[in-house]
Amino acid sequence: MAAFDMVIRGGTVVDGTRVPRYRADIGIKDGRIAEVGQLQPSDAAQVLEAADCIVAPGAIDLHTHYDAQLHWDPYCSIGSWHGVTSVTIGNCGFGFAPVHAKDAERAMLSLSRNEAIPLGPMQASMPFDWETFPEWMDHLDRIPLGINLSQLMPVTPLVAYVMGGFEEAKQRLPNDTEVQAIQRLLHEAMDAGAVGWGAQRLFPDSLAAVQRDYDGSPMISDVLSDEFYLSLAAVLRERRAGCIQFTQAGGDLSEGFQNLLTGLERDFGFNEQLAEKSGRPVLYNLIAANDQLPIFYQTQLKLLAEANARGRRVFGQAATVRAPFTFTFEDWNLFDNSPVWREATVGTLEEKRAKLADPEIRQAMKAEYDSGQVSIDLFGAAAQFIAKNVFRADLKDKYEGLSVIQIAQQEGKHFIDALLDVSVADDLKTEWRTPLLNVQVEHHKQVMDSPYTIAGLSDGGAHMKFLTTGVWPTDLLTWMVRDTQALSLEEAHFRLSCLPAWAAGFQDRGTLRPGMAADIVVYDLAELGIEPIEIAHDLPTGEWRRVQKATGYRWIVVNGQVTFTDGQCSGATPGRLLRHGRTA
Repeated sequence: MAAFDMVIRGGTVVDGTRVPRYRADIGIKDGRIAEVGQLQPSDAAQVLEAADCIVAPGAIDLHTHYDAQLHWDPYCSIGSWHGVTSVTIGNCGFGFAPVHAKDAERAMLSLSRNEAIPLGPMQASMPFDWETFPEWMDHLDRIPLGINLSQLMPVTPLVAYVMGGFEEAKQRLPNDTEVQAIQRLLHEAMDAGAVGWGAQRLFPDSLAAVQRDYDGSPMISDVLSDEFYLSLAAVLRERRAGCIQFTQAGGDLSEGFQNLLTGLERDFGFNEQLAEKSGRPVLYNLIAANDQLPIFYQTQLKLLAEANARGRRVFGQAATVRAPFTFTFEDWNLFDNSPVWREATVGTLEEKRAKLADPEIRQAMKAEYDSGQVSIDLFGAAAQFIAKNVFRADLKDKYEGLSVIQIAQQEGKHFIDALLDVSVADDLKTEWRTPLLNVQVEHHKQVMDSPYTIAGLSDGGAHMKFLTTGVWPTDLLTWMVRDTQALSLEEAHFRLSCLPAWAAGFQDRGTLRPGMAADIVVYDLAELGIEPIEIAHDLPTGEWRRVQKATGYRWIVVNGQVTFTDGQCSGATPGRLLRHGRTA
């Protein structure tokens, strides 16, 4: 009998711990790394020849929304195409358990706009054969997975469940009896294997309130109090386990630029309170390099350092990927912090088209834009929107490839009229591409030089018609390591696997050491790359999404089994639900 199920032979090992790279073979047995050293091919049932390749731990993506997608895509692509082998779901407090049967459709609706997950595929793929959180975890254990899942308890469905429904939970704060019931259910979820809890609080009247419910109203998690969230933190202190994923943002441009920085410090301060109350790590969202206003991320890095110096474990989840938005007004929802835009983009296609053409609504939009207090032009980016694809034949040659400001200047129109006249005439199908705001590598390097930042924040499974940020591991390795040398390969893989595993409570993966789970990527760094954006009609009910594939990954291995070879899926589903952050 072979000593190993698989040997990855002759590769350059970058083990995720920051230890300098070295040449070695890796022997895998029963889904785990059994030995690292000089091994014989005859010792293995399967040999992967990895000469001239990097052998490293699979990436761990702590901020995804694959809760729905995993029902029709067991690999949670596009992340799995780019070397991700484990993901966390339940982020921002959004998810599908616990849920009363009467609220199943409502739970799906809440994510159809907030995270821009098409409703049809959810309706066609999710059986809702669960009610409680433990039943949801058992459901996940039964379905095929090509990637590992770590599950946070999502706050929004939890509160709705206890308070009698989604609408009821928006009318008032939970009373003392309901808070106690919520705490009890959080204990129950932790017993079932949850790794903590997640929530988003985007204050409804703030500049940051861009993610709304399907009807344009705030999410339940947006209106909960400090005291409520601290009561959930107390549960983790009692258990001495788990982590907290928290997104909080406010700030009003009408009160001036300095107010935004003050709001940033206030919002961060509550993350530190959660860390102090719970005694557990807090995953703070988000830190993003920005070339126009670096003071924002620089302030966040300062706050992170100060919090950790005081002994509070707060980690910044960093958006390290360079990826533009590509959107149409058929689906766009990320201007929801503006009441006029929010109202205009809610409803059926016909209703949205009529509202976006309405002179009174246009006038309100133009007045808001001219005031300089609207988020779509916060960094001077809106005028650079490019008409990437125009579909009506008589408009295509006229507008395709032009920026909004070019169209406005040519036709003597206001920016808003130029943007919306084209879209309305094109039946809202015009594809607009935003510029990149984060292309200066020195800004990304500053973010990643902090000892408290975790690479990633893909939002995988969400905004799938706008974004392809699941390419982030490949972008990090190609741009920041190979092309600019802003990071060493050892540092990059520490940020891709070991640090997120430690911060989020993964017990048995994240490094290539004996005894650890065999989640491994084997790639040719020189050949590593990201394919252009394309549209894939690979969702149930004929729905589509934007994707970007990868090149250069020879093999991707999950729990000792190959899931992808040169980008081709093997069909194997060795992924596992990681209860308590580990394989059962």
